[in-house]
Amino acid sequence: MSKREKSVNALEGPATEVMAEMPERHILVKCPGCRRVIDQDKLVANLEVCPRCGRHLRVSGRKRMRITVDAGSFVEWDAELAATDFLEFPGYVEKLAAAREKTHEKDAVVCGRGRIGGHDCALFFMNADFMMGSMGTVVGEKICRVFERALEEGLPVVGFTVSGGARMQEGTTSLMQMAKVSAAVRRHSEAGLLYVTVLTDPTTGGVTASFAMEGDVIIAEPGALVGFAGPRVIEQTTHKRLPNGFQRSEFLVEHGFCDLIVERKDMVATLAELLALHAGEAPAAGAPHALAHEEPRRGRGARPKRSPEPESAYDIVKLTRSTDRATALELIERGLDGFVELHGDRLFADDAAVVAGIGWKGDRVLTVIGIERGNSTKERVRRNFGMAHPEGYRKALRLMRQAEKFGRSVVCLVDTSGAYCGIGAEERGQGEAIATNLVEMSGLRVPIVSVVVGEGGSGGALGLAVADRVLMLGSAVYSVVSPEGCASILWKDAKRADEAAAALHITGHDLAELGLVDGVVSDLGLTHAEIAHDLMREIELSLDELEQLDADELVARRYDKFRAMGGSRICSL
Repeated sequence: MSKREKSVNALEGPATEVMAEMPERHILVKCPGCRRVIDQDKLVANLEVCPRCGRHLRVSGRKRMRITVDAGSFVEWDAELAATDFLEFPGYVEKLAAAREKTHEKDAVVCGRGRIGGHDCALFFMNADFMMGSMGTVVGEKICRVFERALEEGLPVVGFTVSGGARMQEGTTSLMQMAKVSAAVRRHSEAGLLYVTVLTDPTTGGVTASFAMEGDVIIAEPGALVGFAGPRVIEQTTHKRLPNGFQRSEFLVEHGFCDLIVERKDMVATLAELLALHAGEAPAAGAPHALAHEEPRRGRGARPKRSPEPESAYDIVKLTRSTDRATALELIERGLDGFVELHGDRLFADDAAVVAGIGWKGDRVLTVIGIERGNSTKERVRRNFGMAHPEGYRKALRLMRQAEKFGRSVVCLVDTSGAYCGIGAEERGQGEAIATNLVEMSGLRVPIVSVVVGEGGSGGALGLAVADRVLMLGSAVYSVVSPEGCASILWKDAKRADEAAAALHITGHDLAELGLVDGVVSDLGLTHAEIAHDLMREIELSLDELEQLDADELVARRYDKFRAMGGSRICSL
């Protein structure tokens, strides 16, 4: 018996040609967030987001392109560009070769033209798999060309960033890509074109310090690490442990440097919505930030019991402070068809006392800004009772400048007892922030309609009320000082607040007679939905007229309007 024959197990029987059924093989991946093991197929189906903890895993630039751009619409630009070892840096040739073999890409970014939700745009997708998305000459050149071609073709730009920073193997030439791309971004912006950046994990170093933070709208994926210096560098420099969440997307929003955090599953719809709005179009049905509400009924039983007419100006002041009153945000949500709230002043923080963003009503797209008090104790505390910090006024101004760039009318809803008076607010320039708003609003080259919907307290209110049309609700007041403050200062007796309110002439009808406001919208006895409906109708009527004027005439009329205030009250002795 041969050796081969001896090795055969007689119990197996004769060999057959029938293939045995093998169980399907599953590749398992460990989530770096929750450390759970996930089936790779399920992970892919979930766009590389952990179904257990929601951790957004990194994806390649090309895969990012495939899940973002409308099928069949992408045309790649400059795919042939490839880096060279022009400094003869030790080991660089080998690193490039390894990265190209691993990714089948020539460098760390994929660029081109495509459509998102049917909207044409220029795009770039950085790739962490290629040398950690480091920015070298090819990355800088390709992204620079994206902005130049977008400028030529009148296209918005959408860019997905991921990077460990500048590519050290290319020395200072790599550093110069920051300036080169930033200059191209500026030229594109000056032509009135949109740039949206999407920050993904990680975006650090020179990319963060240049084009990643230069977008008109800055979006981030949840939990993405975004910063100039990496956490390890900061800890080594400061010799301190960093707090949880430091430099993450949520940290960026809190500190005013990011507009939105958007989950990967919602990214395409959100980008399509923003592209539509910045083109001056209402988004398609089912947009992520569409508002569903019914038109208010005007029949029997639709209104609450009519409250008694206020007998004095101070009675109206009390109405403005009621917790049952519709807030600015509620009026926005009930009066518009959709509203995308944007966050941050790009300097220090996001002030919750000021809500600001892009809204639409029918086919009209607007920049909408409101001072929000909150309608519960918790919300009022979070929003500082509607007393804005400097960051709130700077956020408002940032959105107004963006409105001017894209030719959108501005609507402001004012409800504040006054700007916040505090040590931090003074340290960060409360007076300067309000003053800058007054100057900038006086010359803003798009229509502005401001409405005092509650309390209009002094300079804190005026910081959002230098407008072509200034309206007031019938139950609102607008004053240089609170009645209590006036009584305390002049008469040393806050109990005489009712006298002060009458003497100050702070109601809508008083101020209309003085030529300080342009109209009063009746709201007593109406539901919140009815108030929002009537207010939006009056705003639209004002905009119908104002939007017919060219920018020069608009600004000239606004100047004349405020120039005349108080002039007729002056007499010579």
